[in-house]
Amino acid sequence: MNMEERIARINELYHKSKKEGLSEEEKEEQAILRKEYVASIRANLRGQLNNITIEHPDGTRENLGEKYGKRNQGY
Repeated sequence: MNMEERIARINELYHKSKKEGLSEEEKEEQAILRKEYVASIRANLRGQLNNITIEHPDGTRENLGEKYGKRNQGY
């Protein structure tokens, strides 16, 4: 299941929960899908943050991913 399908399923389960409620199996599925979605968003954001480079006024460049990125990857 790709990310678009997962998001569609999360939304489907959300709307069903508001209209008629979810079975225990559906609640578990919803929780798993939400965790996977949040993990994906965090990984994407971490990848973007690890690729930030700052150029200082003297022309030197500092890669923040190399400096800070390895420390807090245990989310």
